[in-house]
Formats: sequence, structure tokens, C-alpha cells
Amino acid sequence: MKKLTHIDDSGSAKMVDVGSKTTQQRTATAEGFIRLNTDTIQLIRENQIKKGDVLTVAEIAGIQAAKKTSELIPLCHQLQLTKVSVNCELKDDGVLAICTSKCIGQTGVEMEALTGVQVALLTIYDMCKAVDKTMVMENIRLINKTKNDL
Repeated sequence: MKKLTHIDDSGSAKMVDVGSKTTQQRTATAEGFIRLNTDTIQLIRENQIKKGDVLTVAEIAGIQAAKKTSELIPLCHQLQLTKVSVNCELKDDGVLAICTSKCIGQTGVEMEALTGVQVALLTIYDMCKAVDKTMVMENIRLINKTKNDL
């Protein structure tokens, strides 16, 4: 039976040791979509959702979440992020959220980008749940990941 790399000899979970890896400029971009009904899209467009400016709040929530990723994902390394951006764009059938995270480090930032997208979408869901019972979050995925030597 193959030994899992995140379990040590005692059977306990552990973080992957990245201490010997080269420090690099790392970037990751993720995206996701939340499908909304036409009335909800119009309310967002006219800034008539009772909880406030949906897209701005979702973008800020996504940034905050990316910064807290290691507190949410048990074996995820804590990273010193150099940039996180979240863009929520209103479409005809919902909102597209895109998150890009960057750091100079020894491990990738894809979990931060994915967490930023997911929390941005969850925030939209929370802000719109009173007026839309048909929302669906979908296609949350990593779209790009890079690492470059310094």
C-alpha cells in the first residue's frame, strides 16, 4: 500500500516541508461563477440589494479570505502575500469572480486564489439569498499558475 505523503511514520498528519525549495515569484489566478436570476441581476446593477453594494463587498471579502487561507485549510502553508486582487463582473446570467494572488515564496498560491474566488461567490450568495432562491455556484477552478526564479 502506498504511503500518503502528508502522513508521517506515527500516522499523524503533517505539512509538506518546503524549506529546501527555491524562493520564487509565484502567481495564481482562479475563477468561479454564480448563476443568478434576471431580477437579482437587475437589483445588483441598480444597487438595490438591502445588504449593500454586492460586487464591492464580495471583492473585499475575497481579498480577506485569500489572506486567511492557511487558517481555513488545515495543511496549507502561511504565505506572505504581495498582492491579491478580486474582480467580480456582472454578466447577463450571473457574476464572474476572478482572483489573482501573488507572493515571493517556496510554495504556490493557488489555494489563496481559489479561496478568494469561493468566498467572493459565497458573499454574493449571502447578500442575495433573500431575493433569489435559485442561485448556483459553479465552475470554480484554477486557470493559471506560474513560478519564476528571482
